[in-house]
Amino acid sequence: MDYSAHFHREIVAFEQAARGAADGADAPLIPSCPDWTMSDLVLHLGGVHRLVARVIRERLDRQPDITDATLFELPEDRGGWPAPTGGPHHGPVPVSLVDWFAEGAARLEALFRSEDPELAVWTWSAERTAGFWLRMQTIEAALHRWDAEQAAGGRARPVEPGLAVDAVAQTFEVMAPARRAWREAPAGAGERFRFRRTDGPGLWTVRFDGDDVRLTTGAADEDTDVASGDVELAGTASDLMLFLWQRLPADRLDKVTGDQAVLDRYFTLVPPV
Repeated sequence: MDYSAHFHREIVAFEQAARGAADGADAPLIPSCPDWTMSDLVLHLGGVHRLVARVIRERLDRQPDITDATLFELPEDRGGWPAPTGGPHHGPVPVSLVDWFAEGAARLEALFRSEDPELAVWTWSAERTAGFWLRMQTIEAALHRWDAEQAAGGRARPVEPGLAVDAVAQTFEVMAPARRAWREAPAGAGERFRFRRTDGPGLWTVRFDGDDVRLTTGAADEDTDVASGDVELAGTASDLMLFLWQRLPADRLDKVTGDQAVLDRYFTLVPPV
């Protein structure tokens, strides 16, 4: 997959939504991130981009000090900008904030295109490569582009199917184990969830056994019934991704079958970040 092309498309669309909201009116709230306005969202994603760029550019093997303000290359004049903590921050979205975001996103994109994905750098994951950051930040850009478009008053466009399919797999390969460790989630008791794509081929079966997240993919059991105690969720690749990132409720998917009590435990087993 050409993650760089996806990253470019998503950050450009995010910037467009943010600039559209920088119209002098009060910053719109982000419905999917209720503690944030558009200003908070722009500051968050722009800050992440600069942190990742520093890690890759300087080949860091450990997390940089996030209390070091120079990490984020902030301009001196930040009138109207949100504070880095707390929220939601009201008032107009500063054009200078969107400019700062766009500059940082372009720099990170250039690094992604020029550096070897196998370059060894610090990450919060077991995979410590620049390629990890490229995949992670492409998915995060798509997610927050959806957030921004939804908040900006227009209909948020779905995530491109190929990227959404990868994001579903990445949820269980990377994010679910990390979330469980960060939030000290309870041990799994064999709960099994099947995610079926309805706009193309794709089937993911996930089982939670103790501390393990066991993922199988493929079409081997596409025609089998949902076993007692299991849950199947069917939807487009984009909708499945957005459900897994708590942007869409289960009842917005095409079909949900199985044990409701098991479904209700899903976000206990995989707590939100």
